[in-house]
Amino acid sequence: MTDNFGVLDDPVELREFTDFSDVDGTPTAVSVLMVQGMYCAACADTVESALQHLPGVERAHVHAATRRLTLHWNPALTSMSSLARAVGDTGYRLLPIQQALSISERLRETRQALWRLFVAGFCSMQVMMYAWPAYVTEPGEIPADIDQLLRWASWVLSLPVVFFASGPFFSSAWRDLKHGRVGMDTPVSIGILVTFIASSGSTFDPTGPWGYEVWFDSLTMFVFFLLGGRYLELKARDRTAGALDSLMNRLPEVCDLQKPDGSFEAVSIRRLATGDVVRLQAGQAFPGDGTVLSESATVDEALLTGESRPVIRERGGAVVAGSFNLGGPVLLRVDKLGRDTRFAQIVSLMEKASTEKPRLAILVDRIAAPFLVAVLVAAAFAAWYWWQIDPNKALAVAVAVLIVTCPCALSLATPAAMLSSAGALARRGILVRRLQAFESLANINAVVFDKTGTLTHDRLVLDDVHTRAGVSRDQALELAGQMAAGSLHPVSRALASAAVGLDAIGPEVLTDMAELAGQGMQALRADGSRLRLGSAAFCGVSVSEAAATDAGDSPRVYLSDEQGWLATFTLQEGLRDDAQAAVAALRAMGVRTWLLSGDRDAAAQLVGQAVGVDHVISGASPEQKLAEVSALQAQGIKLAMVGDGLNDGPVLARADTSFALGHAAPLAQAQSDYVIQGGEVMDVVRTLQQARCTLRIVRQNLMWAATYNLVCVPLALFGFMPPWLAGLGMAGSSLLVIGNALRLASKVPSGSSDTVSGKP
Repeated sequence: MTDNFGVLDDPVELREFTDFSDVDGTPTAVSVLMVQGMYCAACADTVESALQHLPGVERAHVHAATRRLTLHWNPALTSMSSLARAVGDTGYRLLPIQQALSISERLRETRQALWRLFVAGFCSMQVMMYAWPAYVTEPGEIPADIDQLLRWASWVLSLPVVFFASGPFFSSAWRDLKHGRVGMDTPVSIGILVTFIASSGSTFDPTGPWGYEVWFDSLTMFVFFLLGGRYLELKARDRTAGALDSLMNRLPEVCDLQKPDGSFEAVSIRRLATGDVVRLQAGQAFPGDGTVLSESATVDEALLTGESRPVIRERGGAVVAGSFNLGGPVLLRVDKLGRDTRFAQIVSLMEKASTEKPRLAILVDRIAAPFLVAVLVAAAFAAWYWWQIDPNKALAVAVAVLIVTCPCALSLATPAAMLSSAGALARRGILVRRLQAFESLANINAVVFDKTGTLTHDRLVLDDVHTRAGVSRDQALELAGQMAAGSLHPVSRALASAAVGLDAIGPEVLTDMAELAGQGMQALRADGSRLRLGSAAFCGVSVSEAAATDAGDSPRVYLSDEQGWLATFTLQEGLRDDAQAAVAALRAMGVRTWLLSGDRDAAAQLVGQAVGVDHVISGASPEQKLAEVSALQAQGIKLAMVGDGLNDGPVLARADTSFALGHAAPLAQAQSDYVIQGGEVMDVVRTLQQARCTLRIVRQNLMWAATYNLVCVPLALFGFMPPWLAGLGMAGSSLLVIGNALRLASKVPSGSSDTVSGKP
């Protein structure tokens, strides 16, 4: 295949998978691409080595499970086409993720894998049919000419298995050997070739040095089992990283652009510009962040919140790229495109998670290559040892050792589980920025919450209303709501929101409304009397009148008219609906809780008591928050910090692991390990449960992989495991690891107190 690498240098194409920046006058770029042709951790090492020492390359990192390459490079010293060509020279292929994950590319890869599996399966069944008589008859019962005919038939049927179905193993092994490396396909390829050559020699010359035994049935069955395992691994990998893959393919390829004359034409979304007006059909994703120009739009924002319930956006409402239009045709003015959109921020977070190697996976990758060299040495020793005992069995034992010791299951144990969990959380609206954070989160014994925007909403809500005699609550609130509607002050927004839908005084129109900074609002009623809304001093409320409606430290606002005090509105920070339940669930899991706030002590204590945290620390500046977290860690406490992602950067970075809540977090918070887009505190509990399940599955996978090798390697060395059984065991081991990991993708724990065990 000849690639036109120059296409990757097209600025329009390059922006789709590359972030550009300037650090101290030095241009830098970070690209995320897909590597085609990878099958194991050794493949990842090959690609990294091909790039690491090239001019202009600062860092190259390949994740074996997802086949994604994160490349830090200097565009002033090299080009993307030259880097892609260097990777191509090693036998691999770099593709933009959108292209690699396209439907046509997926179909081609799946179709080719199925064809190889079909050929191996069909031929292995026929070969087994021809080999079966030799297993059920005594020596000499089958005439020599018939026996030889069955061998020749088996040889012919083995040819397509070796030269077509086994192609991926040979090409991968040859690619590694050319670069002086031993990959996981190297022992497999040697086993296939040795078995085929020895069996062919026995078929052509039964009395020659190869002996009389043939293993065509073991050979074809082994290839079939291995290809079956690889195919299921391919499907499982797609499912494991499916959350990111589906995100990358959410945006439409084309949309209808409105021309100056009002007509529409279909254009690629890459040619859109901010300010363009586009038309979206039902079921189509919005191509950018924008403003609805139609009367209304029904939108699926599961991308942001994990909830599939549709929301209504009226004319002038904002929608985000990647969310779906569920109603009829909608006109949209595009405000942001590409890397500037919320969608791009979310994808970027998930890309970073999918390209990160967890600590346990790095450890496994480091021992994979030496382990494979040891496998080759062990197979050679087994062949030499058995040759002295039984030459006819020596090759079979050596091949079985080569096959059974392939560390595929070991290399998949950690990344498969962590990626499966990351995908499950993403579907709920919880983005994982670092896979390594699963290990940190699973081991915490304390959670520290910020107050405003975390346990409480970042807005005030109306708590109580006191009025003078003759004035009803709704009448006072309706007047206050009309005055507050013209202000952006948090108190005004709370009153305006509480007054929505009230009709207690009829259609009274207030005039001459004005806002006096730091004091409040004033307006004239229809009879010319003046209304004031604001502080006690501004409204002329006496100390005794204010004291009569004292509500402790809760914020209050007053309403007065020409006769004096008319009403007092008491407000409070609105607790998140699930804050108390989340803290209770954490306590049931044995996790202690802290409230760490910069607010005054009375307000912090009020919230702390309401939600039930164990400890409250108030009046803390950002520097003091950092000191408090460090002091807790010095006591041996492993903690997770939960903040709103706006001003908690230092403590989020200092904590063992961290969460950012709220819609602003993906844009404003770069220090957190998890971003909870829906803003539900209970999602912290769900993520903690998922992390504990993940670590449990990782340990199970590693234990299984180690036990499998400890049991099967001696069996192969002592000749109790034929090559076909070794192939079945290796494929079955990998599938067991992946299947166990996929249990994590089925359901995120609910987070309620009756599911705190977090069992998958």
